[in-house]
Amino acid sequence: MAVTSTSNSLATSLVLLHSPFQSHLHLHLHLQRRRTNPFIPIRTRANPISSLTQQDVRKEDIVVVGAGIAGLATALCLHRGYEFLGVLLLLTRLGVSSAVLEQGESLRTSGTSLTLFKNGWRVLDEMGVGDKLRSQFVEIQGMVIKAEDGKELRSFKFKDESEGQEVRAVERSVLLETLANELPSDAISFSSKLANIERTGTGETLLELGDGTQLLAKIVIGCDGIRSPIAKWMGFSEPQYVGHCAFRGLGFYPDGQPFEPKVNYVYGRGLRAGYVPVSPTKVYWFICFNSPSPGPKITDASMLKKQACELVRSWPSELLDIIDKTPDDTIIRTPLVDRWLWPITSPSAASGGVVLVGDAWHPMTPNLGQGACCALEDAVILAGKLAGSLQTAGLPESIYSALKSYETERWGRVFPLTIRANVVGSLLQWENPIICAVRNNVIVPKVVRLGPLLEHTNYICEPLG
Repeated sequence: MAVTSTSNSLATSLVLLHSPFQSHLHLHLHLQRRRTNPFIPIRTRANPISSLTQQDVRKEDIVVVGAGIAGLATALCLHRGYEFLGVLLLLTRLGVSSAVLEQGESLRTSGTSLTLFKNGWRVLDEMGVGDKLRSQFVEIQGMVIKAEDGKELRSFKFKDESEGQEVRAVERSVLLETLANELPSDAISFSSKLANIERTGTGETLLELGDGTQLLAKIVIGCDGIRSPIAKWMGFSEPQYVGHCAFRGLGFYPDGQPFEPKVNYVYGRGLRAGYVPVSPTKVYWFICFNSPSPGPKITDASMLKKQACELVRSWPSELLDIIDKTPDDTIIRTPLVDRWLWPITSPSAASGGVVLVGDAWHPMTPNLGQGACCALEDAVILAGKLAGSLQTAGLPESIYSALKSYETERWGRVFPLTIRANVVGSLLQWENPIICAVRNNVIVPKVVRLGPLLEHTNYICEPLG
């Protein structure tokens, strides 16, 4: 559906979570500590470390790399899952530590907003934060599609098309803060960066931070975004550019925004745009345009606003008004990318005790509004698999089996959605004037049915407890 926000920055946070088993590590090789440039890329070694002195490492059982939506959701799902299993008190008695390390000085709250459908809200309810977010954001009742001259082509009501549908645009910063606030109060430590990752001879994974701190974990969960160093270390290729880019921003109306609670789309030739109310004072907008290459990165916010306005100068005036009321620091321009997880040829998302979640594994274009929703689904399913294996045995074999089970279950869900989102976006970016005329006068007004296009939002995850 609507283009949603995706961070392009390197996610290098570490979230250290509760686990119902303790590490038993007997390692002897000394690894010299050093001061490291905090911006160097992750290094890997061909041969695994066989031993370390215990004074040189901090031993943790579960490490989640990345404190974005996927990472914080996974952390919270694990935390909630343990509570449901009634083992939180046991963890405290065992003395298992919990900490969250983030590269920046605060949460990575850059970006605008993202669209959550009913499958995403089910997971947020399962984590206990759904109502806290609902109270802050407008529920979107329907969708209106217009041509670039302002002519209305079609309108839909979500609940008429999809039973029980719930659609809201949510500010990314608010979502992150809400998830983080549900974790233990002492869980987050900022200003950390992952510099190196490697396996040890005993099967654990060694993570080294930019300041020389070393962490040894039995389970590493990579939630470090579309440019994931963990995914690269596991053999995944870089996400592929799909041929179009997006401008995005949040218009601000201090005296109240004037729009009905609807998603508004405008279709042009090789160009489309949209806007949707987020809250009583904010409106999210996007412009998606064809480009043969991602182009240079532009950091001048005033230039970004100027370029966005030029693309839709002759389009409905309310779009230009929203852009004009957008603070410069909320406007972003990003190339759209995805990664197709072909069977057999794609690397495994679970290898030993390392597993990928969210954009780190399956970045997809935002044309179905499912990037964040799928990351939330990943989180609750992985937490359920891990909690079950740790409660029963906690042996490496049972943990590896749980991670593989997660991969198998989620692959069948995310790969088809990735392809579908790509195809929908490509069709909506048509440039041929004849095809665009057929789209506007036949396909959209007379053929398109919204219900089947929302069928994927009926997905239901197993509850945490």
